[in-house]
Amino acid sequence: MGYALGVVATLVGLGLLTLLTNFRVVKQYERGVVYRFGRVLDDVRQPGLTWLIPFADHLDKVNMQIITMPVPGQDGITRDNVTVAVDAVIYFRVVDPVRAAVDVEDYMSAIGQVAQTSLRSIIGKSDLDDLLSNREGLNQGLEVMIDSPALDWGIHIDRVEIKDVLLPESMKRSMSRQAEAERERRARVITADGELQASHKLAQAAEVMSDHSAALELRLLQTVVEVAAEKNSTVVLPFPVELLRFLERATPPSVAGATGDGSVTQG
Repeated sequence: MGYALGVVATLVGLGLLTLLTNFRVVKQYERGVVYRFGRVLDDVRQPGLTWLIPFADHLDKVNMQIITMPVPGQDGITRDNVTVAVDAVIYFRVVDPVRAAVDVEDYMSAIGQVAQTSLRSIIGKSDLDDLLSNREGLNQGLEVMIDSPALDWGIHIDRVEIKDVLLPESMKRSMSRQAEAERERRARVITADGELQASHKLAQAAEVMSDHSAALELRLLQTVVEVAAEKNSTVVLPFPVELLRFLERATPPSVAGATGDGSVTQG
């Protein structure tokens, strides 16, 4: 009798231990997919403490967080026949844990392969200028291409970003020369515009000075002051003809003598 009670107690203890060890904890960012005798249940276990039927249930935990996956650089030829290497990064998350666990063997690897093939397709459909300047549109197109098959696996693509576009060294030098030539062209255009505006202003100033002789004399005096400030040993001053005639009229008769034809000669 005592032996039988001991066996029963042992069995009860093993049963309680089995029941206790079949409790599982599902974290806040996880969902539990339960397989009962190999068949998946539609009831997804929510975060918290959950219990499984011994020897019948198996629990797989699926991460529902946003996953960041870098896409290795893909070599390709653009539509305008330029060889480039483009890499990207994908942000995605699981929206249907049952489909992510059942419909695809490894959704991480599947998303990576789809991203690489889609990135190569985008490279072949785009020009080099689009890859360098229109990344926003390319990111949206790449997101649509990856999200289409991913939805069948219970995956949603949140965002796709092209990180870098690597160009051949010869192409980099050509683009550098092109940019330098463009900057030189702009500089010449700006210089020509400045000279044109200055010529208009000089023409207006010439008209004003031609109408007002005093303005011409003031400009002459200003020029003399500027030249004198340079500490030159010799200063050449251009005298207006009117000033010479004024000095000629102001010369005393004792200094100047009259010629036979009535002209005045300075001594």
